[in-house]
Amino acid sequence: MALKYVVKKTTFGFDKDKAEKYVARPFNAVNVDFKTLCDQVTRVGFVPRGTVKSVLDGLIDSLKTYMEIGASVSLGEFGTFRPSFGCKSQDEAKGVTTETLKNRKIIFTPGSLLKGMIKTVSIQKLELPETEGNASGGGGNEGGGEAPDPTE
Repeated sequence: MALKYVVKKTTFGFDKDKAEKYVARPFNAVNVDFKTLCDQVTRVGFVPRGTVKSVLDGLIDSLKTYMEIGASVSLGEFGTFRPSFGCKSQDEAKGVTTETLKNRKIIFTPGSLLKGMIKTVSIQKLELPETEGNASGGGGNEGGGEAPDPTE
């Protein structure tokens, strides 16, 4: 298996000339939903689907509990989740308040198993047929529409 990419025409805002350039963008051909993931874990782990769903639901609830108190949560080889946020800079320390906080997020840092996988997986260009809406050689599913079938 290989990761796929498409070539997209992009205008960079930091470029004073607003020149158009071409960049590689990952092509995500499919989204795996929670039910499908549970079914796959059931097949691989020989555990009943209901047990897999219960364990994953419990994991999500536990992650939420610990991250609400500011804890980083390690899931071993899988990786670590930690809560984070950004802040608008202030000229004085007293200006930094909860109102200056922004962009609350959860940061996931992959563990060694996933880091090793992403470093060694092959990458291939996905050639999409030229169409009226695809004249730049781009593609992917960034627009929210149906992704083209790469096997056609």
